[in-house]
Amino acid sequence: MDYEAVTPQPKVLAIVNQKGGVGKSTTAVNLAAALGELGKKVLLIDLDPQANSTSGFGVNKNQRERCVYDALLGECSLDELAEPVGEENVHIVPSAIQLAGAEVELVNVISREMRLRSMIEPIRDHYDYILIDCAPSLGLLTINALTAADGLLIPLQCEYYALEGLSKLLDSMRLVKTHLNPDLDVFGVLMTMYDRRMKLTQQVVQEVEDYFGDIVFSTYIPRTVRLSEAPSYGQSILQYTPKGKGADAYRALAKEVMQRG
Repeated sequence: MDYEAVTPQPKVLAIVNQKGGVGKSTTAVNLAAALGELGKKVLLIDLDPQANSTSGFGVNKNQRERCVYDALLGECSLDELAEPVGEENVHIVPSAIQLAGAEVELVNVISREMRLRSMIEPIRDHYDYILIDCAPSLGLLTINALTAADGLLIPLQCEYYALEGLSKLLDSMRLVKTHLNPDLDVFGVLMTMYDRRMKLTQQVVQEVEDYFGDIVFSTYIPRTVRLSEAPSYGQSILQYTPKGKGADAYRALAKEVMQRG
């Protein structure tokens, strides 16, 4: 299939897993960079108070006058916050630690689960892809992401407890689909930290593919030191080690994402 022939309309993808350390921010940054390299206009919304995607693109998360927190509280638009990063065709709406207080401040706000969706709608057509990097939780911020998204991209690490707790995420998705976002579904499952030399890795991949079927991406993200190092330099893997296997994997993933529409 010709991946360049697809992307009929802008796509909003929430990169989500309530477990930490599975490669959400790594995937958000590097998938955004890879899609941008292929000529797609990408907006990455960092919806995690840890702001790893923000710092992963070299944006200072500690010296911000405004971030996505201010947009959620209605004090500015996403357009006002979006800024270019050092990657072709990629912009980011940065996060900062004050986002951690947003869930408390939004408790009494009408349609609080719809805040992000209402902010994305006016700018949706400005981009080919809008990626949302979610916090490792199933709180109000993540529910906002699920309500705003067309689909979920779920990173799963190739480790023993990969599927543990995933049922809670899928239950949350079904509730959001029923009450807030009827079009929501799983867009794809991504295996991360893949080491083909390990028997356990093969067993976990088989278990995940048995569970999810063909929505598992055929691209696996390898476990590499370079992928771990790149964020400390404020660069995607495509900039940090453009000819390495990590960069190649995210380029392949970007093509798969484009094939799926």
